[in-house]
Amino acid sequence: MRSKTSLIALALVAFSAACGAQTYPSRPITLVVPGPPGGATDTLARALAEDMGKRLGQTIIVDNKPGGAGVIAVQAITRGAPDGYTMLLSHSSPLINTPHLYRNVQYDVRRDLSFLTELCIGKIVLAVNRDVPAKSVQELFDWAARNKGKVSYGSYGVGTFPHLVGSHLNQTRGLDMAHIAYKGEAPMVQDMIAGNVSWVIGSMTTLGPHIKSGRVRPLAVISEQRIKELPEVPTLAEAGLKEHELRSPAWFGLFMRSGTPAAILSRLETEARASILSPAMRTRLDALAMEPVGNSPAEFRREFDATEPVIARMIKASGATAE
Repeated sequence: MRSKTSLIALALVAFSAACGAQTYPSRPITLVVPGPPGGATDTLARALAEDMGKRLGQTIIVDNKPGGAGVIAVQAITRGAPDGYTMLLSHSSPLINTPHLYRNVQYDVRRDLSFLTELCIGKIVLAVNRDVPAKSVQELFDWAARNKGKVSYGSYGVGTFPHLVGSHLNQTRGLDMAHIAYKGEAPMVQDMIAGNVSWVIGSMTTLGPHIKSGRVRPLAVISEQRIKELPEVPTLAEAGLKEHELRSPAWFGLFMRSGTPAAILSRLETEARASILSPAMRTRLDALAMEPVGNSPAEFRREFDATEPVIARMIKASGATAE
């Protein structure tokens, strides 16, 4: 009798979930973003919310939760209900770097989040101040080797990808380049233009206008292929730097709370991928110097699993900590 009762209960749960998925979404969805209004992630989120909301027939509300190195935003998802009404749009750092920089991060990405799709990747450039006597990455290394202790590189924070790349190059190339951390990408680039730092790794969004004006010189793009904005600039691999540590995790992804019903995850994945690959979104991404991806959850998870341990090793090797 108990077994029969259990089977009936399970059937009712399954029926309820199926009915919920069929009527989903029946109310507005919240899209949490780990950044302030007006930033690149926010701009992307609002464009996606508008387009994807039309496809779902429901309003998507962007909820900005800056601060805490992204922890506040991620925990809004991991501590919420797995009902499909709260999504996370995040860049890679809160999910890959932050857990290895802070001791008390309470979430586990693999355990607590469901991967929907890698939406897009940012276009990242290694650039130098125009007075630096280097026209290639190798010339930059040669110049740094001749001027040990006198060459500096900037980053937008301890433990960020630019910091880790500089540390990796110091260790593997026997260089002694000083790291200068800034509170954001814009002040980092401005200080390079002023001649206070030799080179940086930054987004095409921020560096593009200064490259066009001639105030900074691009030496390489950190991507699998050359980018249309800088067709003459080689990739790092073309410049001879092929190690995995130098592959930029500059992606923006969409996530749900683990335990969200499979039918809801499937619906959201379908609409998110259709949205990000649509002509309208491609136009918006071009303005943000981003490239659409729109891969499957399995492909996105494989990308995460390949990148996360590499970044973890780089953080450990650099000695970086945010505590």
